Amino acid sequence: MHEGVVPWEWAWAIFTVIAAAAQTVRNAAQRQLTGTLGTVGATHVRFLFGFPFALLFLAVVAALGGPLPRPPAEFWPWVVAGALTQIVATALMLAAMGERSFLAVIAYTKTEPVQVALFGLLVLGDRVTAPMAAAILIATVGVVLMSVKPGKSGGKSGEGFGGARPMLLGLSAAAFFALSAVGFRGAILALDAPWLTAATLTLALGLCFQAAVLSLFLAIRDRAVLLAIVRAWRGSLLAGFMGAFASQFWFLAFALTSAANVRTLALIEVLFAQGVTRFAFRQRTAPREFLGIALIVAGVVLLLWSH
Repeated sequence: MHEGVVPWEWAWAIFTVIAAAAQTVRNAAQRQLTGTLGTVGATHVRFLFGFPFALLFLAVVAALGGPLPRPPAEFWPWVVAGALTQIVATALMLAAMGERSFLAVIAYTKTEPVQVALFGLLVLGDRVTAPMAAAILIATVGVVLMSVKPGKSGGKSGEGFGGARPMLLGLSAAAFFALSAVGFRGAILALDAPWLTAATLTLALGLCFQAAVLSLFLAIRDRAVLLAIVRAWRGSLLAGFMGAFASQFWFLAFALTSAANVRTLALIEVLFAQGVTRFAFRQRTAPREFLGIALIVAGVVLLLWSH
C-alpha cells in the first residue's frame, strides 16, 4: 500500500465521517431486526445483504481503475482475521443492545480506539504520537461519561452501568472491533494496488467470506433463522446496503492512515447515535451527557490538529 498517494490531505477524515454516519443507520436497522431474527440472524443480515453491494462497488472501481490485483499469500490471514473478529464483534454488540440502551452500547463499543492504538502498534507498527494518545484518551473518557448514568443500576432502562453482563459484552465487542480494524488494514496494506482498489477489493473478499461462513453455520445449526432472513429481505436490504456503504468508507480511510486515527475520529458516531436515540427510539438524553460530547469533540479536534 502506498501511504503517500492521497488525492487530498483530509480524505481519510472525510471518509471516516461518512462511514460513521452510515454505520449509525446500519446499527439502528440491525437492532430492529434482532427481535425477529435473533442475534446471529441480525448479525448475518449485515454480511449477506451487504455482499452484493460490495460487488457492485468493486465492479465500478474495476471499470474506472483497470484490472484487479491478485492477492498475495500474506493477504489472506489478515482478511480472514478481520472478517472473523468482525462477526464476533457484531454479535456481541447486538447481544448487548438487547440489555442496554442503543446509545449506551454504542458508547461501550467506542472504547475501541485505545485498543486499536495498542493492537496497531504491536501488530502493524503504526506509530502513536503523544498528541494522538491524548486525543484517544480524552475522547474515550467522553464516551464513557456519556454511557454511565449515576444513581440507578439499570437494565434496559439505560440508567447506570446496566449490570456487568451488558458492559462486558460491549467492551468485548470493542476489543473484537479493534482486532478487526487492524486485520482489515493489514489486508489492505498487503495488496500492491492503488488505495481505492485495495480497499474495495478487501471489502468484497471480506464480505464474501463472512456471508459464506455465517450462511454455512446457520444452514447446519438453525435453518429456520436462515429462512427467516430470506423472508425479511425487504427490511434487511437497508441494513445490508448501509453496512456495505459504511465499510467501503471505513476501508478507504484505513488505506490512507492508521486504524487508531480512523477509530478515534469515528467517535463522532456517538453524536449520531445520540440523535437516533432521541428521535428514533424516543429515549431521553440527560443534560450531563453534554460534557461527554464536549470531551469527544475536544479529542477529535486534537486528533485533527496533530495532523
